[in-house]
Amino acid sequence: MAKLTEEQRAQRAAARARREAFAAEEEDRLENERREKWRREGTRLSWEEYRAGVACRGCGEPMYDGLGDWPGLMYLTDEQKCDHDAMEERFRELHPNCKSSRWSVEGSRVSHCCWCCPPPPLGPKKLQELSKLVKSFPSYEERKKDLDAWRLTLTCGHGVDYIQHREDSYVSASVVDCPECQARRGIVHSERIGPAFTEGGLLAEREEAEQARLAAELAEENAKLLRQQQRAAATKRRIDEIEQRLCPQDRQVDA
Repeated sequence: MAKLTEEQRAQRAAARARREAFAAEEEDRLENERREKWRREGTRLSWEEYRAGVACRGCGEPMYDGLGDWPGLMYLTDEQKCDHDAMEERFRELHPNCKSSRWSVEGSRVSHCCWCCPPPPLGPKKLQELSKLVKSFPSYEERKKDLDAWRLTLTCGHGVDYIQHREDSYVSASVVDCPECQARRGIVHSERIGPAFTEGGLLAEREEAEQARLAAELAEENAKLLRQQQRAAATKRRIDEIEQRLCPQDRQVDA
């Protein structure tokens, strides 16, 4: 098998990145549709309903059965193994085509599907803990000095800016909003530009880096155009040579 050239490897990598971006875009669309369906059909339980023991509206199973967590599989008794196998069979009957992961409530043995069963609601105590945690975070103004800007190329071909913490070595998102398309698009390529802010606002070097990137891209496209023109000129010369070498009698017949 012939060894791939650098250009061929780059082409394959680019095609793979586009496939993965489109796949992430489709998964994001399905997840948004699922959340919208839950909202439209009232599938989620309120905290009061959860506390009252209302069954999951996604599968009809109890949200909490009070049987306690399963021991490790190797520690199950014979009776527990029978119960475990029966619950596994029940789960497969309820979710034959979901192909999703599972979740369960602490202290409960029944499993729920991440695709069709909304998670349990957060209680007042947990909401208070999260509120305190959020309030303890530094403000956005304080965090600006630690933020980097990235330039993202999306499946639609548009480019958008993305800002995240400097410690991240890659863009954590796989799908973002495209302002021009007014839709969610997958990320095909990402490039770190540099610090996003200074005391006065957006970093001037960031704009300079973007201009340098555009200039390099323009030079690359011009070079590509020049190579295409040279190949076309060589092809035209070859056509002229072949026509000149045609036999005279062939030319007379054509005439």
